[in-house]
Amino acid sequence: MSAILECRKLTKSFGSKTAISEVDLKVERGQIVGLLGPNGSGKSTLIKMVNQLLTPTSGNVFIGDKKPGIETKKIVSYLPEKNYLNDWMRVHEIIELFSDFYDNFQPKKAYDMLKKLNINAHDKLKTMSKGTKEKVQLILVMSREAELYLLDEPIGGVDPAARDYILETILGNYRENATIVISTHLISDIEKLLDYVVFIHQGQIVLTSSVDAIRDEKGKSIDALFREVFKC
Repeated sequence: MSAILECRKLTKSFGSKTAISEVDLKVERGQIVGLLGPNGSGKSTLIKMVNQLLTPTSGNVFIGDKKPGIETKKIVSYLPEKNYLNDWMRVHEIIELFSDFYDNFQPKKAYDMLKKLNINAHDKLKTMSKGTKEKVQLILVMSREAELYLLDEPIGGVDPAARDYILETILGNYRENATIVISTHLISDIEKLLDYVVFIHQGQIVLTSSVDAIRDEKGKSIDALFREVFKC
């Protein structure tokens, strides 16, 4: 089976600063992958290049053997780090917009998740807390029948009590053969979800491994290994 995501010598510079440096990476289908690194390590820059929001300085990205473009956007569902929805819109209006825009969007799934989180579909976003807005964004992303989900810090802005439900929402609402890439520095919260990890530091990949291999060969949790690799 071909990789759903591949980066070849992927590099991104902003002036004299190199944010991502010659990254080679393959992500196979049917996995939940943690893109893990401290703040400022290049996680968001990498995800934005995969989602065609940033243009690489050099190197290439392939999604299902294709370069990012109109065809790949049909199979990629992206959760940005920051809110991008219009505050004046009501939730049901956004669901209608997503239904028109994405052939693989499942409105019933979105309404079911809203109900479980006690979010009123007739409320305007501007009346919601930051955490609730982020839950709405996640619901929209996970309501697509995508092949690749790119989640940039999905639990960074919600309170600890809500994190378990957010993670359950992620785990319970994607197809078995789909792939999820979760970018975060909150390792202990997501460790139980992960099949595979990618450690990134100063724009370079410093470790890739299955979670089982780390536990079997190193006898450590992902959180413990992360603290060891990235200790100050």
